[in-house]
Amino acid sequence: MAKRRDGRPLHQQVAASIRAQIMSGELAPDAQLPSTAQLVQRYAASNPTIQKALAVLKDEGFLRSHPGKGVYVRERHPFIVEVANYFAPAPRGYSYRLLDVAEVTPPVDVAEALNVREGQKVILRHRLLLHDDEPVEISWSYYPAELATDTPLAGRGKIRGGAPNVLAGLGHPQREFADRLSVRQPTTEELEMLDLPDEVPVIRQFRVVYSEGNRPVEVSVLIKGGHLYELLYRQSILATDESS
Repeated sequence: MAKRRDGRPLHQQVAASIRAQIMSGELAPDAQLPSTAQLVQRYAASNPTIQKALAVLKDEGFLRSHPGKGVYVRERHPFIVEVANYFAPAPRGYSYRLLDVAEVTPPVDVAEALNVREGQKVILRHRLLLHDDEPVEISWSYYPAELATDTPLAGRGKIRGGAPNVLAGLGHPQREFADRLSVRQPTTEELEMLDLPDEVPVIRQFRVVYSEGNRPVEVSVLIKGGHLYELLYRQSILATDESS
């Protein structure tokens, strides 16, 4: 079987190599990168290729330049989302911008998850999450119309206590959720709204929230820039007898 060769443009390969070294800690925060001439030799690349790779990493927040001094690793503080918990950002530095509230026909995957019939309407709340006024996540949250109509979920204002509070008041407290996570390239809308650097993928989080009796009461699609987030999985491991 023939070994697959990396067919990406060379600047992407160089950026990937340096990015991996930064994320592993091999290149620590505030460490100075080798000179451009050294990088040209190390990666057998031209000067413009190295400069393009460094520009990619600067756009993603991995590097910073000091004119006349060199290029340095930038200290990063990725948003760490513990997947086992519902991500409800604390007030410090976070805010939501409500983009739209509407009665819509849901996408196919949302309709299936909410168990709504073909053509049946749902309530959509479309929001943008900001951290220190910078966009970090887009969300589309869908609720069955028979639950949400004539409630704050269908209103155009922000909800005191959030959607969980409203659902609990309606007799449908949130009991469980299931997440599907995938990675893909952003749409034009996502790239522009999140101000993403070129070539950065997004994390797509498809969350179904269930109430009593395993009834789905909310489906949210959340889009996050892949360069800003790390997903944390934590699970207890039961002791096993390895002697048998």
